[in-house]
Amino acid sequence: MGKVIVTCDSTCDLTPELYQKYDIHVAPLYIRVGDGEYRDGVTIDTETLFQKVQETGELPKTAAVSVDDYVNLWKPFVEQGCEVVHINISSHFSACYQNACAAAEELGHVYPVDSLNLSSGSGHLAIEAALLAQEGRSGAEIQAILDEKKQRLNVSFVLDTMEYLAKGGRCSSVVAFAAGLLKLRLCIEVKDGKMDVHRKYRGKMNAVLCEYVRERLKEVSDVELDRIFITASSASDETVEAVRKTILECYPFKEILFTTAGCTVASHCGPGCLGILFFTK
Repeated sequence: MGKVIVTCDSTCDLTPELYQKYDIHVAPLYIRVGDGEYRDGVTIDTETLFQKVQETGELPKTAAVSVDDYVNLWKPFVEQGCEVVHINISSHFSACYQNACAAAEELGHVYPVDSLNLSSGSGHLAIEAALLAQEGRSGAEIQAILDEKKQRLNVSFVLDTMEYLAKGGRCSSVVAFAAGLLKLRLCIEVKDGKMDVHRKYRGKMNAVLCEYVRERLKEVSDVELDRIFITASSASDETVEAVRKTILECYPFKEILFTTAGCTVASHCGPGCLGILFFTK
């Protein structure tokens, strides 16, 4: 086979510039809100999504990339003699990985990776896949390396509202009610492909976020310093800069990247959510 092409679900939440820089091709999930169906990052963006929620009073629903969608994305590459490595959102959150595996079996020469993660946690793996492809690694080699490296992702985020996560079935409405009643900000951690409440904070969001970043980074001593993502569904420049400064107070990361959560992730976490995502050694 020839070169390795890297593709990923739109849930990787990288910027257009990063997709272009690393030559990563995207398979968009589907977003349903009101009477409309959209393709994540193609026919709707996060800001528009939240506007439609306000207009309709309905929370959005998401749907996986179909088997046919994957086949249509990958078939031209395979016919050109290329291999494909594809990064999926966690199989615990979506049927995307299952559909990708079915499409890969149909085409051959495609290597799906269950990231056991979401957002720019999966985005980290997509970038790693692209770098490995540049080194000349095969699809099978890249898949094996990512299956090991995904175990070292440290991914979490703080919610400003629990409404979206609760109504999306990701968290009990009882917890959501209690969080709102007590004015709690919940830190959600992604571990083993699933989400769970890691810590509870109380106070104004900006102060909570700085406290969260310090605690999250100081909990581990083996942080990999090449790259860290700040990813938010919505955040002011002031908030992002405060988080960036707090990160640098803890560790001298070589690269701090900010991305906006795409519509799929934002459909479940709601507005005001922000997280940091990095590798450990």
